Amino acid sequence: MIRNELVKRSPLRILQQSMHGGGLGKGTICVIAAPKGMGKTACLVHLATDHLLEGRHVIHVSFADDTRHIITWYEDIFNEIAERYHLDGARDVHDDIIKHRIILNFRQDGVSAAQVQRSVQSLINNGNFNAEAVFVDGYDFTKCSIEEFGSFKRFAEEAGLKIWFTASVRKGSARPVPEFLERHLGNIAVFIVLEPCGNYINLKLVKDHDKVPGNDLHLKLDPHNLLIAEEAGL
Repeated sequence: MIRNELVKRSPLRILQQSMHGGGLGKGTICVIAAPKGMGKTACLVHLATDHLLEGRHVIHVSFADDTRHIITWYEDIFNEIAERYHLDGARDVHDDIIKHRIILNFRQDGVSAAQVQRSVQSLINNGNFNAEAVFVDGYDFTKCSIEEFGSFKRFAEEAGLKIWFTASVRKGSARPVPEFLERHLGNIAVFIVLEPCGNYINLKLVKDHDKVPGNDLHLKLDPHNLLIAEEAGL
């Protein structure tokens, strides 16, 4: 399959079409929430890889202690996509898209939100890295004030970026949006929860801008290959 066709047929087009306004727009934030180990990073990396395959630049911000596993995630997800969809010239495509990705690593206890934002802005302005999306993994929302997270929303608006976050929640919680995240909902356009569903992980749209979410997304995370896929295609 050629690259353009792969992008058109990506199950993530369903995610875009299911959201109000055709997906996450510039100046907005999406949060993907789930307990640890359920696939938040896999979802985030698949989304970022989809952007890269579209020819877009992305910045991945990690708050993990070690970023080597992030690079491994990208390699594994790309290889799974290339194999599943029989991507033509996979090695050439791989070598092209990694030039459009930058990974930044921070310790949340040692850096402010403003410092993170300045680093991203510097890459865009001074590094001539025309990123349209930022993917933030491992951010601890329990340590984040409303004002601090609100600064990310203002930054997204001013820089014309869409920002995707992951959030760890307690396993078995009956609340679709935990209290520590509920206070930030005013700055979150789209909120997605990962839920176990048989042998797969269901992507549930909990908040969709100011609209009540419609039908089921019919998207699942396959824990075997770590890819987001259409329900019927699993």
